Amino acid sequence: MKKERERRSWSQIYVAEKIGITNAVLSNYERNYRDPDTETLKKLALLYEVTTDYLLGITDNPATTKEDNEFPTIIKDPELERWHKELPKSDEEDLRKLRKVWEILNGNENNK
Repeated sequence: MKKERERRSWSQIYVAEKIGITNAVLSNYERNYRDPDTETLKKLALLYEVTTDYLLGITDNPATTKEDNEFPTIIKDPELERWHKELPKSDEEDLRKLRKVWEILNGNENNK
């Protein structure tokens, strides 16, 4: 939970207010001193846009959309599937380079 909050640069106070709990309770969840009840877990998953399984550590895949979950079955190219799985593990510099290439390609497509 803490990783997802920090990834978004959100404070504990902000998240606690958004889901209707106190900052102290959220802190206890993040430090594994307490476990959230089912309703709070659902609120956290919706706020962070991840699955409850991801928050519980059952899976490393935070995907919540049908498209994200179905991507490997829709695209039959094994190389694209590998990219889909490995991309989240890329460092920031590689992601910036990839984004630049995407913007160039996207810009070229818009000019056609």
